[in-house]
Amino acid sequence: MKADKPVCVTGASGFVAAHVTRELLERGYRVRGTVRSLSTPGKYGFLTSLPGAADRLELVSAELLAEGSYDSAVAGCELVIHTASPYVMNVKDPQRDLIDPAVNGTLNVLGSAKAAGVRRVVLTSSMAAISDEPVDGKVFTEDDWNEQSSLERNPYYFSKTVAERAAWKFVEDEHPGFDLIAINPYLSWASDSGRPGRVSSPRSRISCGGGT
Repeated sequence: MKADKPVCVTGASGFVAAHVTRELLERGYRVRGTVRSLSTPGKYGFLTSLPGAADRLELVSAELLAEGSYDSAVAGCELVIHTASPYVMNVKDPQRDLIDPAVNGTLNVLGSAKAAGVRRVVLTSSMAAISDEPVDGKVFTEDDWNEQSSLERNPYYFSKTVAERAAWKFVEDEHPGFDLIAINPYLSWASDSGRPGRVSSPRSRISCGGGT
């Protein structure tokens, strides 16, 4: 990956994405982060104040449910790190508030990435896509999927499952020129300093397309 080409980080104001952005800047990369709106000056000061941000961070607006919304965000990028997805446990309408943004947002990003000639997409999935309850003595692998969650049972877990499945189906059907990597962290948290702590990731999947 060339450091002179921007890395697109979707949902840059989120917890994981903000730390990804910081890490990229520390390593000398240019970052193009997507946020919902740029109408409130200073709202993203925690990003724009990061070391290196003044010269190498660009924030652009994009909407998960708007087709083509990510076209300009991924233009000229070799790598897209897709972290934008709703994280809400209690919602009135799980289909509208969780499933649609998670699935359609992922497909919108992948569609834009394909059109732009991106070489690699990293999808932040979740342990929730593997299982929604522990199984004594079982070691989970990339072959395991959460087949228990639904709109009625753990809808957030269901949203992560169907979104990742949609991503792999996109790769299978569309044959894009990029590699897809899905990362399934179990838990992430910050230290007292605000720097990220451990991220436990029991599974990662890789599909090699045209990228290297």
